[in-house]
Amino acid sequence: MAEVTPARIHSMRACFAGLACLVIFFRLLPLETVTRTWAPPDLLIALAMAWSLRRPDYVPAILLALVFLAADLLFHRPPGLLALLAVLGCEFLQSRTHPQYETTFAAEWLSVALTITAITMVNRFTLSMFAVEQAPLSLSMIEMLATILAYPLVALFSQSVLGVRKLSPAEAEALGARG
Repeated sequence: MAEVTPARIHSMRACFAGLACLVIFFRLLPLETVTRTWAPPDLLIALAMAWSLRRPDYVPAILLALVFLAADLLFHRPPGLLALLAVLGCEFLQSRTHPQYETTFAAEWLSVALTITAITMVNRFTLSMFAVEQAPLSLSMIEMLATILAYPLVALFSQSVLGVRKLSPAEAEALGARG
């Protein structure tokens, strides 16, 4: 029951924001001077989805929106588009999770993979509708596949190192009674 204290929730929200800043920082570092022919995974989306599925109280929509909007601005992407899609994707995944039902990791991974695919496709379609210059399709697909493949590692890291585990039915009931 100690997992649902307000102090724990706020400290984990700060932890998520700190991790997001760390991911953004390392992605902005100029570590390579030549153009890449591959794209790394989007660890920010994978992290947000892993936390949204396990502990939705740690990542409220406003926190996700602020983090992804900051990422949009820092990565010079159209402001708000990927932020909106990521928040909608995380909220969709949250709405499909029920603490009283235990789902397998394979089912979780499949739903995350479909959500990441939908985010990528809608993002590319929207950018093309407004004639915004974007990365080649092959790079977008590589990034999407890399993110899907990196998700189990991010989920494992979140659960084993950071202690972001799924809510038990008793914890979910306690959270629901307080909210």
